Amino acid sequence: MKEQVFRNARLVLPTETLHGCVQVRDGRIADIHGGRSAALATLDLDGDYLLPGLVEVHTDNLERHVMPRPKVVFPMQGAVQAHDAEIAAAGITTVLDAIGVGDPYGDGFRSRDQSALLGVLDRLEAAGSLRADHHIHVRCELPAPNALELFEPFAGHARLRLISLMDHTPGQRQWTDLEHARVYYTGKKGWSDKQFDQEVRMAPQRQARHAAPHRAWFADFAKRRGIALATHDDTTLAHVDEACELGAAMSEFPTTLAAARHAKARGLATVAGAPNVVRGGSHSGNVSAMVLAREGVLDALSSDYVPGSLLLAAWLLTRDAGFSLSEAIGVVSRRPAQACGLGDRGAMEIGLRADLIRVKDIEGHPVVREVWRDSRRVA
Repeated sequence: MKEQVFRNARLVLPTETLHGCVQVRDGRIADIHGGRSAALATLDLDGDYLLPGLVEVHTDNLERHVMPRPKVVFPMQGAVQAHDAEIAAAGITTVLDAIGVGDPYGDGFRSRDQSALLGVLDRLEAAGSLRADHHIHVRCELPAPNALELFEPFAGHARLRLISLMDHTPGQRQWTDLEHARVYYTGKKGWSDKQFDQEVRMAPQRQARHAAPHRAWFADFAKRRGIALATHDDTTLAHVDEACELGAAMSEFPTTLAAARHAKARGLATVAGAPNVVRGGSHSGNVSAMVLAREGVLDALSSDYVPGSLLLAAWLLTRDAGFSLSEAIGVVSRRPAQACGLGDRGAMEIGLRADLIRVKDIEGHPVVREVWRDSRRVA
């Protein structure tokens, strides 16, 4: 039986912040109490915060490591190890690696077979070399002809935890404003204005041919297999109603306040981007995540494309949106865990996993000092 005691810490509990101690036994939280500990073998946290490990449901960070430059592919194992280290250093102890399947344009990361990831994760876990607990979030690009083909290797794997339905057709949802879409595609993908205009003309035909049957297929698969389902970039009330009819549990990155309010009213967990909070707005010109927080319609945050943004965004919610620290940490731990069916983590509660992070506040900025997963130090 392995025991650890963390003392002299500011414990961020679900409803309060308490100066005290946490006892861990065999990878689970065994006791929480205020004051000092009489145990001999203790770790003095010197007044730092002790938080539950962060839970990340949607990060594209692995893509950046696999394809660090346009058309440059890095070996999967090296990419996973670098991604895993960065995730853990950010205080994330559970991560849903977001893998995009399907690319209507056939020239990017998401047009490729990414199934090598599964074997790499399994081998590294068997070797005890993964810092974070890795699950899979498959992002399905509905208008892409090859979405089903690229999804197939992930369909039966135990790590599959979440499926999201995406449609990035220019002119709607995330890309309602075509000029924002133009900046993205010409900047990130290197398209010319002529190529962008050509794709805008072709995209509706592709969407009409593939989006509806793919949407129905993936929603049915998620229902039959008991996999959590999310929709992506809901913009209108009709989008939210469609999500509910499909059996979705989450509305990821709603682009308007009206859609977020409707999602909340209909029982969907609303997920916004932590970079949106940190930057003070959406890079796509959509609704501000801070507005969603102030309106009471923000359930969870995702680091999206910057792992380090997740904890900082929680701190900013306390400064700028009136959240208590307990409420803000719940947005990046317990709530995302619950949304994807991980009820054994995400909070400082007796009986839950000892996924813990030590954080020091330096002039209003949270700095991760140590990270434990299942009571094993990983960063």
